[in-house]
Amino acid sequence: MVVESQIRAAIRDCVNRTSRKPFIWGGLSGYQQLSAIGEVLRSLSCRQIDADYLSVLSVWVDLALSNNLSVALDLAEAHKWLRRITECLRYPNNSRRISGNVTDITRTAEIPKTSFQVRCEMEELLQKFVPDPQQHPAQFALKKKLQRLWEKYSTYLLHCYDIPGLPPDNLKIESLFSHLRRHQRRISGRKSTVELRDLGQYQVLFIAQNEKQLLEQIREVPVAEYKTQRRRLAKAVAPRQQKRRLHRNPVSTIQSLVDQHTELLTVLESQVLKY
Repeated sequence: MVVESQIRAAIRDCVNRTSRKPFIWGGLSGYQQLSAIGEVLRSLSCRQIDADYLSVLSVWVDLALSNNLSVALDLAEAHKWLRRITECLRYPNNSRRISGNVTDITRTAEIPKTSFQVRCEMEELLQKFVPDPQQHPAQFALKKKLQRLWEKYSTYLLHCYDIPGLPPDNLKIESLFSHLRRHQRRISGRKSTVELRDLGQYQVLFIAQNEKQLLEQIREVPVAEYKTQRRRLAKAVAPRQQKRRLHRNPVSTIQSLVDQHTELLTVLESQVLKY
């Protein structure tokens, strides 16, 4: 059925995303999504009409969760250490762009610590972070990469902590200078892309000098044809919307699919009883 295929697609999405490897760096969200799916499936009661399909599926999901539990725990601990590193480098507090008068910018020199203090804290953190390469490969990979980057680039990075108003974050630095450039020059073109997003795919089909002529040409399109194309468009974007809902709230998304599945089974059971 369609609902069952959507549930299977949700499970495949946990372990087969194109942006990362399954259950390795960045895969913790996939494991958490699969865990949420397994929690919903385990809460269901057994139904005979579907040959216990969801119960069997729940067993396979639990098996995948148990097989990758150690990897997920290792990865979760690595993420905790990564957050400690960002706190040591003061990314959450001082990476925000400063807006306002000169007084606000001068105050930022009093809030963050100096480069010497950041270096001492970072080296102390590296000494405490001693993972076992056999038991915790993800943490060991993080420590190895961090140690190499710190030894290679720490000298250049630490200058950011001694310059008032300069964020110690490469992306924030680029954003800061981009913001300054936008104040120095005017960018030609549209101020907003809302019009292009709403009607951009249709404007290539019309030749109009103004919005009035464009509206007249759009009104010439038959309503039935317009509704047909809208249904095709909605059908095409439905999988992407479903995946987006799944990533944002996997529990409610899977629960809604399971509820649809239960309703269909109830209808089938009533039809079987009639015959």
